[in-house]
Amino acid sequence: MAANTLFLRLEGPLQSWGERSRWSVRDTAPEPTKSGVIGLLGCALGINDDEGLRTLSENLRMGVRCDQPGIQMVDYHTVGGGYGEPTLLTAEGKLKLSSGLPHTEQTWRSYLCDAAFLVALQGPPDLIARLAEAVQSPHWPFYLGRKSCIPTRPPFVKVGEFADLESALAADLTGFGKPVRSVRAVLECSPAADGATRRRDELTSRSLRTFAPRYTREVWLTLSSEGG
Repeated sequence: MAANTLFLRLEGPLQSWGERSRWSVRDTAPEPTKSGVIGLLGCALGINDDEGLRTLSENLRMGVRCDQPGIQMVDYHTVGGGYGEPTLLTAEGKLKLSSGLPHTEQTWRSYLCDAAFLVALQGPPDLIARLAEAVQSPHWPFYLGRKSCIPTRPPFVKVGEFADLESALAADLTGFGKPVRSVRAVLECSPAADGATRRRDELTSRSLRTFAPRYTREVWLTLSSEGG
């Protein structure tokens, strides 16, 4: 049978998967968001228009296994200092009028340090085959949530045929060979599923930064080195 599942390994010294904030306080979810992973796949395919990214997101279901959750840290920044009169500037060096009165902006940006995740994406076999090829020869460089967060290894792991996301993430042990352990996984699901949690990371418009609701549930997977 044709493969319906793409596996990605997301590892790096820093990752940041913003889910709720936009301005001075930038959060990170404890695992990759669907909108962030769709952005990574968009880089692979060379897609950055709203319709293309939205169609890609609608045709994929995602599960994440948190093999190494990492440690969360908050990085404190100031923007607009160092001038005779503190001000925020545009990329062209002009006054950023939307910032209001001249001031130094404080920002707090959260990151996951030394985290590692296995992501399973399920969709039509022709789309999975196209993504597998693109991820191995991307149109644009990858990053893990923010452009400053560079992966330490190529994300592509393999493709396969699995009945559902849970069985896919329970079977693949690539990169981690501890004898027996339990790991947390977050699986996309229907709103009626037991334990379903509503979150807002289904991308609808990159240009307007708008997102639709999506539902996930948590499971714990017991893995052994004798798996797939």
